[in-house]
Amino acid sequence: MTLKDRNGHPSGQPEVQGFHDAATGTVSYVVHGGRGTSCAIIDPVTDFDPGWGRIGTSSAERVIDFVRANNLAVEWVLETHLHHDHLTAASVLRDMLGGQLGTGTAFPGVAAVVEEVFDLPRGAGRGVFDTFFDDGSTFSVGALGAEVLCTPGHTLDSVSYRIGDAVFVGDVLLMPDAGTGRCDFHGGDARTLYGSIRRLLALPPETRVFICHDYAPGGRAPAWEATVAQHRAHNVHLCGSRAREDEFVARRTERDRALGAPALLLPALQVNAAGGRLPPPAPNGRAYLRLPVNLARGVL
Repeated sequence: MTLKDRNGHPSGQPEVQGFHDAATGTVSYVVHGGRGTSCAIIDPVTDFDPGWGRIGTSSAERVIDFVRANNLAVEWVLETHLHHDHLTAASVLRDMLGGQLGTGTAFPGVAAVVEEVFDLPRGAGRGVFDTFFDDGSTFSVGALGAEVLCTPGHTLDSVSYRIGDAVFVGDVLLMPDAGTGRCDFHGGDARTLYGSIRRLLALPPETRVFICHDYAPGGRAPAWEATVAQHRAHNVHLCGSRAREDEFVARRTERDRALGAPALLLPALQVNAAGGRLPPPAPNGRAYLRLPVNLARGVL
């Protein structure tokens, strides 16, 4: 499928600026058609110090500075899923820079689980987001055409955004030397992830794949871009005989059993279910995040 811009012409190669957050390994993006055009911001980060409960803005400020320095108009702030490992700055950036806040149509269902576990007000995220995309939804970023691909497996609500020759896949894929995202969160499933990956790897081989997290395995420099062709040939969880579905599922499931909880799991889910909004202050003026105890694995 060739994506078309809002005038019906083929979309080309967007400019992509990545911002790597060393504390969480998250990569946020600004996607645009050049200086002075419109842009989309994807998976932005709010800094959080769990020891002191301190919120920071340095990661968001890097994005803001880039947008303003390049005279970009923000049309979209996009989330690939309800993140379990970092706090989003999505609603904050939307409020500061404008645009619409969007994510996949399954997000409210995942947020409802979080709200139930933490005993939070229901539907907070639904009130913050402007758009919940169905599979195959199309939209524009300035002159760039974009398509939404539902790619569950890592989480139930995971979506990928295909903009021109680039696709932003969240945690469905990592870099080829790191493999694929985990599947042991609520609604995650290794077999479903396999199908989503196959859908992504059916895109043209020159398609640029941009991931949401890189932890620099082996001490290499952080990286976040590879092509579909490179993933087909070199992804360590997929290439060669490991491309067989049953073998992938067994390997992914075994690996997930050995993984611990992300360091920011509990604060991140509470904030991200509300689109990045912090809880309202208590009567003493302080905002509080909750800490449930003895949760069963897979509940969140």
